Amino acid sequence: MPDQFRLGLDTLAEEAAELKSLQVPAVMIFGLPESKDERGSGAWARDGIVQQAVQRLKDANPELIVMGDVCLCEYTDHGHCGLLQPDGSVDNDLTLPLLADTAVSLTEAGCDIIAPSDMMDGRVHAIRTALDNAGFVETPILSYAAKFASAFYGPFREAADSTPAFGDRRGYQADPANARIAVDEVLTDLAEGADMVMVKPALPYLDIIRRVRDAVDVPVAAYNVSGEYSMLMGAIANGWLEGPRAVDEALLSIRRAGADTIITYHAKDWARRHI
Repeated sequence: MPDQFRLGLDTLAEEAAELKSLQVPAVMIFGLPESKDERGSGAWARDGIVQQAVQRLKDANPELIVMGDVCLCEYTDHGHCGLLQPDGSVDNDLTLPLLADTAVSLTEAGCDIIAPSDMMDGRVHAIRTALDNAGFVETPILSYAAKFASAFYGPFREAADSTPAFGDRRGYQADPANARIAVDEVLTDLAEGADMVMVKPALPYLDIIRRVRDAVDVPVAAYNVSGEYSMLMGAIANGWLEGPRAVDEALLSIRRAGADTIITYHAKDWARRHI
């Protein structure tokens, strides 16, 4: 992805200072562990790469809102978002306790918001229960409620080394052709204890953002994902689009569709030009 880099732990104090100077209020952290296993145990390790990153960011910029992504795909050697059954399918129910442990460990490390992206059924309830039992009753959950099985995740999966070793994730991510399922998933997650909901991707799903916005009265986030970013930046690099105007128009369309929050790789560039 143009102008996007994987950062080492020793660079995070500088990154936090830059974010503060740009008035970027929040970040979402993803990590690439040194080793992976079939259970994704690095996800909930108290000294895991993301847990360490959160602590360093918060030490350098206490006002920065840090969102912790909860999933196992970056930590499993097979690249799927949960534990596998012998036939290679994901075992939803056995995965839930591991996601809950991950949420607690991220909150202990200093995450302000927990954002489950795994798309296992019942994970919001499992995480809410675990957080409450650990004393984190005030920690909000931003659920990836309407997450579609999209072709636009490719650049991120390459960067995070999280592409499935076999099969795909269509068994537990939403069908791009099914618009009605988005609202159903959102309402389910809210009933389980989510405080905010997300639509992912953003630009190919502006209609979904609007449907969700019209259906609920909680904050709605939209994730402007790696493929959307790379596609736009590629066109700009080739001189096919005027850079700043194209970026601003794309982000404005997401806001206009109804998103209260936009998670985007354009954040620092946008802030440099507008703040």
